[in-house]
Amino acid sequence: MADPFRFLPPGGVTGAEIRAGDWAGTPLGPPDAWPPALRSALSLMLSCPTAMFLAWGPDLLCFYNDAYRPILGYRLATALGRPFREVWASIWDEIAPLVAATLAGESQTLTDVMLDLSRNGQSEQAWWSFTYSPVLDEAGAISGLFCVTAETTGRVLGEARLRESEDHFRHTVELNPQVPWTCDPQGNITSYSNRWLELTGQAPGEPEGSGWTKALHPEDLPWTVTVFTHCLASGKPVDVDYRIRVAATGTYRWMRARAQPRRDADGAIVRWYGVVEDIHDRKLAEEGLREMNATLERRVAEALAQRKLWADVFETTDALVGALDTEYRFLAVNAAYADEFEDIYGLRPSVGANLLDLLSGYPEQRAAARAVWSRALAGEEFTVAEAFGDPGRRRPYYELKFTTLRDARGRRIGAFQYAQDITERLRHQEQLARAEEALRHAQQMEAVGQLTGGVAHDFNNLLTIIRSSVEFLRRPNLAEERRTRYLEAVSDTVDRAARLTSQLLAFARRQPLAPEVFDVGARLSGVADMLNAVTGARIRIVRELPNTRCHVRADPSQFETALVNLAVNARDAMDGEGTLTLRLSCGTELPPIRGHAGAPGPFAAVSVADEGPGVAPDLLGRIFEPFFTTKAVGKGTGLGLSQVIGFAKQSGGDVEVASADGRGAIFTLYLPEVDSPPPAEVAEAAGDAEAIEERALCVLVVEDNLEVGRFCTQLLEELGHATVWAHNAEAALSEMEKAPSRFDAVFSDVVMPGMGGVELARRLRAGHPELPVVLTTGYSDALARDDTHGFELVRKPYSAEQVARALRDVLARRRSGSKERAGTLDRAR
Repeated sequence: MADPFRFLPPGGVTGAEIRAGDWAGTPLGPPDAWPPALRSALSLMLSCPTAMFLAWGPDLLCFYNDAYRPILGYRLATALGRPFREVWASIWDEIAPLVAATLAGESQTLTDVMLDLSRNGQSEQAWWSFTYSPVLDEAGAISGLFCVTAETTGRVLGEARLRESEDHFRHTVELNPQVPWTCDPQGNITSYSNRWLELTGQAPGEPEGSGWTKALHPEDLPWTVTVFTHCLASGKPVDVDYRIRVAATGTYRWMRARAQPRRDADGAIVRWYGVVEDIHDRKLAEEGLREMNATLERRVAEALAQRKLWADVFETTDALVGALDTEYRFLAVNAAYADEFEDIYGLRPSVGANLLDLLSGYPEQRAAARAVWSRALAGEEFTVAEAFGDPGRRRPYYELKFTTLRDARGRRIGAFQYAQDITERLRHQEQLARAEEALRHAQQMEAVGQLTGGVAHDFNNLLTIIRSSVEFLRRPNLAEERRTRYLEAVSDTVDRAARLTSQLLAFARRQPLAPEVFDVGARLSGVADMLNAVTGARIRIVRELPNTRCHVRADPSQFETALVNLAVNARDAMDGEGTLTLRLSCGTELPPIRGHAGAPGPFAAVSVADEGPGVAPDLLGRIFEPFFTTKAVGKGTGLGLSQVIGFAKQSGGDVEVASADGRGAIFTLYLPEVDSPPPAEVAEAAGDAEAIEERALCVLVVEDNLEVGRFCTQLLEELGHATVWAHNAEAALSEMEKAPSRFDAVFSDVVMPGMGGVELARRLRAGHPELPVVLTTGYSDALARDDTHGFELVRKPYSAEQVARALRDVLARRRSGSKERAGTLDRAR
């Protein structure tokens, strides 16, 4: 009977399994019916020693050769003749695209593909190279695929280990404090660590060739190149010291370069390997050691003359000179020291005597001597002033200078003391200090007298107007026209009195400010438009404003008042005719002014320049004093510039004056710049204020002064509001606890016995954050020191309109804030 497998090569395990298989029940049928293309492919594959497999037919039945068998692992028992997809089900997702492309007629080659083969039933990562080729039948149609494969796991892992080793070596080199380097036989640098670039500041690639020499000290370059060239020619190891410029500090440091050649089998140099190490500290230590040796040699030569030197020097100086060893024994003492010591303590010191023993009868002086000498004997050099002697006798003061005493070898063996009697000098200094203090007190009293007299004069004038007007108003049958005139006089005089107190508080930097963040340029333009009415038609106002905006945080009302005061002074200086220049500079520094240090800023500088005669040099130091004025009687109070400098200082700035005789004066107001504020919803707030004005409120009034309290409640009731009056902050809190919802706002004094108004406002804000609080005060030291309390403020004396406006403003802001929060909640929903 003919062999149906005669097309198979003889031998081989896989060939035997194919012969032993029952193929009649498979899609291939008996071997006699197998197509010639399949027979040829099987014969070729089984004869090849390279691992390969064949997938044939629609089901891609699997055949392989003996070299492929280890790859199958646990799959080997069931792989022969089974569909390729079942055999390699664990990696089918990875190889399916390759199979599809091959069956479409495209040969596929992949190298170093990582696959999880699970050859032994466990997850196993391996790398493979594949070549997939289509197999054609007799009609030229693709009937299967043929794959030649080789495992590359060993090579891939080996290369990975090599890369890791190289990376480890590179990091080791870069972390080395030394600088490894290589060069070719001609001396051209070929590699170096980044440490060289960090030290020298050279760019990558710059040190290559001979570029490294650019980092050397010019004095060391010739010698270094000579040594390097000689070693390259002779093959001897390189060992040379030179200095390089360190980029981080700009200083030079000593380095040592060493190198050894590597030779080939014939002895020819193929490369030099070297390192550069930092030896700067060692160089300095060696230099210091050489200097020390020279010093010791010199001191040995001088040691023989030292005792004579002591004797000669000690006795020719006016100072009291003594020297102690580390045990407080006298090594030397001159006659002046011994005489003074004997005069004070009744004992005469001599060489070898112990200072502490001599002072045993004076415990206080003994402790003081031990304290200062212990510092000196420990090596400290210093100067002190001390009083010595019996408290019951004369106690002179001495200036004591201590210096270290060393032997010929530089070892510390004691200390010198040089004492100068400064009793008379201190007595003169004390007398001078008392005289200066008396002068300062007299000047202060003069200033207080001037200030008190000025305040009394101005207030008496104002009170005279008020008193006279009130007396006229009491007359019966007073004409309505005259009644109106007297009432306006009283109102105007009250405003002038309020301005006077405000200016005094501004000068003392005690005025309660209401700071806001505003654009200086815009505010300055607004003031300039208003100044025409103040300065008159013959004053031409020029504005010089930058294109950029700058903002400050200050009281806008006080800012405008300061500008008006400066403009009025400028107008008067020019006799009402000339050019007044308003200039703004942003982002400037604050220069040193009147002995005060400057500041880097940024500051907004607002300058007011006039064309008047200027300020006399002898008056520059007094122009900011309160009530000081050069104007005629009745032309000025002398408080305008006091308000300007007080406002500037309290706002974190200052005022500078530049003046030249006959060429005008420039007053520059400096205020710290801040970031611009967020845009405010002005229109909505204004609408709310109009709506609030139309309805009655219930206001809790907190005022400890009975007359002011009655006036305030009456004022609010005249405005159509209901009031509840609490005489102090504690009573106000009790009213709030009774029925907090009945109050629409709180109007509270700041200065009260017990809890103050600011603390009350903060407690109300914590417990009732939606309740508006308006504060009022004539003066409060707390508000003068802290302008960040965040509450609306109405200054006394106030008018009905001022109180009404303040209530409208706070209620409008509350309503605006409530709408904004409601909108936020709606958006969140």
